[in-house]
Amino acid sequence: MPVFSYVFSIIVCIVLSLTGTNGSDGTGHQLILVNNCNESVWPAILGGAGQKTPKDGGFLLTSGQEITIDVPQKWSGRVWGRQYCNFDSNGNGSCATGDCSGQLHCRGMGGEPPATVVEMTLGSSSSPLHFYDVSLVDGFNLPVSMRPIEGGAGCGVASCEVDLNICCPSALEVRVGGSVVGCKSACLAMQSAKYCCTGEYSNPKTCKPTIFAHLFKAICPKAYTYAFDDYSSLNKCRARRYLITFCPPK
Repeated sequence: MPVFSYVFSIIVCIVLSLTGTNGSDGTGHQLILVNNCNESVWPAILGGAGQKTPKDGGFLLTSGQEITIDVPQKWSGRVWGRQYCNFDSNGNGSCATGDCSGQLHCRGMGGEPPATVVEMTLGSSSSPLHFYDVSLVDGFNLPVSMRPIEGGAGCGVASCEVDLNICCPSALEVRVGGSVVGCKSACLAMQSAKYCCTGEYSNPKTCKPTIFAHLFKAICPKAYTYAFDDYSSLNKCRARRYLITFCPPK
């Protein structure tokens, strides 16, 4: 092998190991969803604009169960867990948290807040990097994390591993049968531009974290807690597979 070709091969190998491509070769990616909760979870999954929605948008995941979902290159979308659901044989019913208009299979709509949402963009036409976060902007219903499997240097973990329902301020509580099943965002509870970062508050200079966002951040520092919380919450990586765990072990 000529010296130049040998050196070039070494450089390519080093670059690939540092960027953690690990199978990013056009074969797509895998999302491995695991239910570590003591109760069943009904994950919902939606592709972004123009993207495919896998698994027909939603399914049952019993306690201890896991499922692998294949998604294409440059896929973007969101995943969240629904709890305390009842559906008939046609997929009609409801969930106490994260409901999709009474449907098992979500069809182009997000979950009813509050819901802990995993957001991701696994590469794009402008960047080969993958971006992902766990968002509490729409409130919280159950702990969740997203971590790369065999990711490269610098790959982080997005998570809110603590049950915020236990310490949810009374003004934000969502109760079913006397139990707190969700914690609203300040936007949902207050319904004002200041708390929703809309209107004159729709930019980083005027939209500041509320006392509730500070509380969520203190408990879940790896989560996205308000509209402009990018710096400390948005993860960058390149990996072949990602593990999304409901009720991750602490």
